[in-house]
Amino acid sequence: MRSGTLKVLFEKETADFIRSRRMGLFLILISLITISGFYAATAGIAEALDSQTINNDFLFLKLFTAGANSIPSYTALMALMGPFIGIFMGFDAINSERSEGTLNRLISQPIYRDNIIISKFLAGLFMISIFVFSSGLLIGAVGLLKTGLVPSSEEVARLLCYLLLCTVYIGFWLATAILCSTVCRHAATSALSCIALWLLCAIFISLVAGILADALYPVSGNDLQSAMNQLGNITLKTGINRLSPYYLFGEAAGILMNPAARTINAVSMTQLVGAISGNLSLGQSLLLVWPHLTAMLAFVALCFGTSYVSFMRQEVRSR
Repeated sequence: MRSGTLKVLFEKETADFIRSRRMGLFLILISLITISGFYAATAGIAEALDSQTINNDFLFLKLFTAGANSIPSYTALMALMGPFIGIFMGFDAINSERSEGTLNRLISQPIYRDNIIISKFLAGLFMISIFVFSSGLLIGAVGLLKTGLVPSSEEVARLLCYLLLCTVYIGFWLATAILCSTVCRHAATSALSCIALWLLCAIFISLVAGILADALYPVSGNDLQSAMNQLGNITLKTGINRLSPYYLFGEAAGILMNPAARTINAVSMTQLVGAISGNLSLGQSLLLVWPHLTAMLAFVALCFGTSYVSFMRQEVRSR
C-alpha cells in the first residue's frame, strides 16, 4: 500500500512539473547549456588541431571539455548553471503548496505523510536525470554526425559516469532547495537562500581558502621557508575547497573526462621521479573520484534527511 501511494504521488508530481510553465524555462536553460557547450567544443577542437596543441587520444571527450572564444566548456557550464536546475525545481516544493492551501487537502487524504516529500524529491531527481542525459547524449550524437569522431567503449563509459555524476551534483541542489522550501515559509526567501549558498560554494569558499592558506603558510617570499610552505599551502587550500560540492564536482569531472589526469592532490618533485606518463584506465579514474562521489551523496542525504525530519515535525494544518 505504501509503495502504491508513493508511485501515485510520484506520477502526480512528475505530471505537474511537465504541465507547469517552468518546464519551458528548463528546456531553454538546458538548450543554452547544450548549444553553447557544443559550439565551444567544436571551435576549440578545430583551433587546437590547427595549432597542433592537442593530441588525438580520447578526442571524443574533448567535445565536453574544450572551450573557445570566451565560451566555457560543457563541463564548466554544467558546474556553474546546473545548480539552477535543481534550485528552480525545488525552491517552492513545500511552501507554495502550504501557502495555496493544497498541502492541507493532500495530507487529509489517507496517505502516508512522508510519501509527499519523498515523491517530490524522486520526481525532481527523475526529471533532472532526463535533462542531464538528454543533453549529454545529444552533444555526443551531434558531435558524431558533425565531426565524425567515433567514441570508443571507454569513452562512452566515461561519458555515462560523468552524466551520472552531474545528476548527483544537481540532485544535491534539489535536496538543498527542498530543505529551504521546508524551513522557509515564503518561496522568495527559500530561493534567495539557495542562491546565497550557491554563491558561497562557487565563489566565496575559494576566496576564504586562499586567505587562510596564505595566512598560515605564506609563500610570497623567496626564502627557504616560503618554498617549504608551498605544499602546506596547496594542501590546506584544497582541503577547504573540498567542503564545496562545486569544487568536488569540478575535480571529479576533470578526472573522469581527462584520462591523462593521474592525481588530484599536490605532488612533490620526489614523487614525480621515475613516474611513467600515460593515461589511466576507467577503473583507476573511478578509484580517484570515488571519495568525491561519496561526499556528494553524503551531502544529498544530509540535506534531504534534514528536510524530511523538519517536514515530519511540522504541524501543517495549523498554518
